[in-house]
Amino acid sequence: MIRFISVLVIGVLLSFGPVLPSRGQWVEAPATGWVELQGAYQNTDARFDENADREPLFNEDAQSITTTVRLTGAVGIWRGLDAWVNVPVHHLQFDDVTRERTSAGIGDPRVHLRVGPSVAGIDQLPFAVAVRGGTKFPLGDFEVDAEVIPLSEGQRDWEVLLEVGKSLYPWPVYVMAWGGYRWRTVNPENGRKPGNERLFYAAAGGSWRQLRWKVALDGFFGNRTQFSGLALSSSKRELVQVIPTVGWTVGPGTVEAGVRVPFHGRNLPAGPIFTLGYFFTWDHPFGK
Repeated sequence: MIRFISVLVIGVLLSFGPVLPSRGQWVEAPATGWVELQGAYQNTDARFDENADREPLFNEDAQSITTTVRLTGAVGIWRGLDAWVNVPVHHLQFDDVTRERTSAGIGDPRVHLRVGPSVAGIDQLPFAVAVRGGTKFPLGDFEVDAEVIPLSEGQRDWEVLLEVGKSLYPWPVYVMAWGGYRWRTVNPENGRKPGNERLFYAAAGGSWRQLRWKVALDGFFGNRTQFSGLALSSSKRELVQVIPTVGWTVGPGTVEAGVRVPFHGRNLPAGPIFTLGYFFTWDHPFGK
């Protein structure tokens, strides 16, 4: 059961992303920005094991049901500099032949700063580029208890990413990508240190009248987890997903629906994740 809880929590925090919502590499102008409220749902009885094979979730009667709602926002704070905040709320449920276990509450928020070349007065580049850095705060509940599903992994993360993007105007299409590295610290409650991770994301999207669309490839490859400095040989975590999304303009924003389909992984849940959200942006600075 301890092993299950570890897999479930990692799946919630990492596969229910993207950990960094991907809205392109165009840094928000001062006092402009966007807000998104998104729900995600997964109901699965399968996982990827340490050999990247798909198998039942610990026993044939086990079922993991996870619902996450994320509020994400970004705002420009200076020319060439913006800030992002992501706050999740989770409802986790695990059923098997013995009992039903549930946990609900706020997860670990993330805060990031992103800087682009315009902060130095460089504007005439053939593509958009930015560097993002941020941290995850261990705010969600964490308990060292094999019968409790924690809402947090209990430690702080740090990450740095390089982002690029380009509009293919006059075609209503854009392409974007980022790659980076996440440093994961030790959980002081149990001495567990998740392995550092290499991250990537690539997408193409566009619009036609009220329709919005995007197809993305998202993933990470992690090092081995350590307990009290001892690395576990079969504890590497990996996940690669394809993410098609469609949207439709409704009112001042866009309703978006998508699915995250994992086709490769290690030590993580294997089921698809369905998403539905509303995205709102403003292009005029506050107070004007």
